[in-house]
Amino acid sequence: MSINVLKKSFENVPIVKKGDYDYVIHPITDGVPYIEPGLLGEVVQEIKKRVETVLPFDKIVTIEAMGIPIASVLSMEMKIPFTIIRKRSYSLPGEVIVKQETGYSKSNLYINGLSKGDKVVIVDDVLSTGGTLRAVLSSLKQMGVIVKGVFIAVSKGGDVSKEIEKEFNISIDTVIGIDVVNGRVVVKNI
Repeated sequence: MSINVLKKSFENVPIVKKGDYDYVIHPITDGVPYIEPGLLGEVVQEIKKRVETVLPFDKIVTIEAMGIPIASVLSMEMKIPFTIIRKRSYSLPGEVIVKQETGYSKSNLYINGLSKGDKVVIVDDVLSTGGTLRAVLSSLKQMGVIVKGVFIAVSKGGDVSKEIEKEFNISIDTVIGIDVVNGRVVVKNI
């Protein structure tokens, strides 16, 4: 596994406090200050290798906003369509509302373009508290959508992925893990 660009990109990244939550600001997870093509390419290639292990599936699913760059490139490379779970309602027939709660906010997400029996993979930028992923997996399960795997670029802190894997009987594969220790990001081996 060669993720040298991704590992190096976490050196000296800003950390902002949101209450008790350490919010790490990074190009892949926030688009700030900008996403270098080499960094995005490395992340997508690593996720693609992992996603290919669960072929076949019908769609790639991502969550607005920062999963979009990863899902877009992955979709083009694999020639598989992707859909975005959005932060805004379009009130389309069949739209499903997802009530989500993260470590620093509560809001609704909206699912369109998925139907019972669809086989999907979820691709996203970061897994932190697990609030968004739990809410999305719960809604997809209720819809009868088959999730073949979850693929995340960055896992931040804790073992929330293990809890979610057990809770939903699903595999979560992360490219890199990080923790915030003494105001700095520490990259972990996953």
